[in-house]
Amino acid sequence: MFNVISRLWSEESGQDIAEYAVMLAVILVLVVGTVRLIGSNANNAFSSVASSLQ
Repeated sequence: MFNVISRLWSEESGQDIAEYAVMLAVILVLVVGTVRLIGSNANNAFSSVASSLQ
């Protein structure tokens, strides 16, 4: 039993995936927070770009 726990503890393949997931979550929180802070200014900018594309 100790060998199984020791092997799982030292295995690093799952840790990489967890680190990438945490980094992705932090980036998403920053992007969503930034867009929410900008608010109506972002909406106006996107609207003007969309209207100029049409």
